[in-house]
Amino acid sequence: MALTNDHPGERAAADPVKLIAVRETPLSVDEVFRAVGDAAAGGIALFVGTVRNHDGGADVDALGYSCHPSAEAEMRRIAEEVAADHPVRALAAVHRVGDLRVGDLAVVVAVACPHRAEAFDACRKLIDDLKHEVPIWKHQKFSDGTEEWVGAC
Repeated sequence: MALTNDHPGERAAADPVKLIAVRETPLSVDEVFRAVGDAAAGGIALFVGTVRNHDGGADVDALGYSCHPSAEAEMRRIAEEVAADHPVRALAAVHRVGDLRVGDLAVVVAVACPHRAEAFDACRKLIDDLKHEVPIWKHQKFSDGTEEWVGAC
């Protein structure tokens, strides 16, 4: 039997954006992973961004995320662009807003593609573009009493 790349599973799905959300409640890796399940996907790349205890050489005690009302629409726009540029079978992205503690999940994204390299590439593009383009701002509180606002994501 000759193998070819013309199977429908090798192409992007017609409507691959399965879950896009900005939430004030804790995020679930399992929910995002389940959202991108696809029988034609040979690779699922998942990225989980967590609140770390330091930034720029200073200890971080806590942080808060806030967003513009357009944040979710911007996330969808970026997700659709990533899906248009890669053979995405399914894609999901969820970002947290509100007050978070060290160790909390801040963002979870996942991309399912026919092959692992495509999934890795699409997932990296998705998280990088979300971080740079979505109007979500981080307010960090440091152990020394200082505070800092960080631009989009």
